Amino acid sequence: MRNTIKTIALLSALVITTQCGQAQSSTGDKKLVVVVMDGFRWQELFHGADSAILFSQEMNKSDRKEHDDYWAVDQDTRKRKLMPFVWGTIAKQGQIFGDRDKGNLVNLRNTFWFSYPGRSEIFAGYFDPRVNSNEYPDNPNTNVLEFLNQQAAYKGKVAAFSSWDAVARIMARKRSGIYVNIYEEDIPGPSLSTAEAVANANQHLVPHVFGEGERIDAATYTLARSYVQAKHPKIIYLDLGDTDEFAHAGKYDDYLDAGHHADAICSDLWNTLQQDPFYKGQTYMLIVPDHGRGIDAKWTSHGEQTPRCNETYFMAMGPGIAPKGAIGTSGQLYQEQYAQTIARLLGYTFKADHPIAEPVKELLQK
Repeated sequence: MRNTIKTIALLSALVITTQCGQAQSSTGDKKLVVVVMDGFRWQELFHGADSAILFSQEMNKSDRKEHDDYWAVDQDTRKRKLMPFVWGTIAKQGQIFGDRDKGNLVNLRNTFWFSYPGRSEIFAGYFDPRVNSNEYPDNPNTNVLEFLNQQAAYKGKVAAFSSWDAVARIMARKRSGIYVNIYEEDIPGPSLSTAEAVANANQHLVPHVFGEGERIDAATYTLARSYVQAKHPKIIYLDLGDTDEFAHAGKYDDYLDAGHHADAICSDLWNTLQQDPFYKGQTYMLIVPDHGRGIDAKWTSHGEQTPRCNETYFMAMGPGIAPKGAIGTSGQLYQEQYAQTIARLLGYTFKADHPIAEPVKELLQK
């Protein structure tokens, strides 16, 4: 599996050619990237690989156990080996909330603690108790990307790429008009770039590792990257799912790989954007999970019956965000605050016919 992902990533790098410099920002408006890492725990983010799980025959069911990739006795070394972009770039240029060892808390407001309600809370800006299933139909709540897509500066410039097909319902794409690309969907259009055409073809050549409705993140990112370079959307939502799938399977080494690959995807996307005049110096990147996971033997699970999987984190960097790194003071944030934060970063106040939580004021302070 690991070699498959690396091969796809290498192929993508070879065939996707940059079109930097061809599109210029004429209005000076800000751009935004939101990355959701499905069910990736705060414990790995801040501590690195968990030895209690990594070295356990019962809790780690990975067929391939290459502990040297991510293990080190020193915690700081472990977390940097696992997430080098987070700790080498975001920690220097942005802010990271959720270090519970220092009393800095980030939690879900929803009480279900799984994927659809988690994403609904992120983008709608509040907890709707009606949204209580991963099979829930189109989200009745206005999401912040839908709101932004209604603004003149962002109309038709919002794009989402997801490894999980339920995101089309979460974003209510039929109503919202947001472009959402999901499992087995090609980028449409008669005039595709070479990179887009290759990305379309690639996703049908990879194995269905996780079954119906979920494609591997490498394929999702190849599609997203090619679209970004060809179409230059102003708002990009990238939803990555490998971490959650490998965790449910109890494959801890593969889960760590998936987190490491997600970190590499964020790094590649950020660096790609910073090389393009359309995005350079004008783009925010936010990275969040949709929920946490349990601890010890329950690390594979989440949901209201699994203690502590409502514990998460929030990362952001971009123009005007003070470079404070991992926040070391006590505080409390909730996932429902992200939607209004997204709007405020872009110069808007998110309004809808439902409640919307206040933004993360600590992040907006100059």
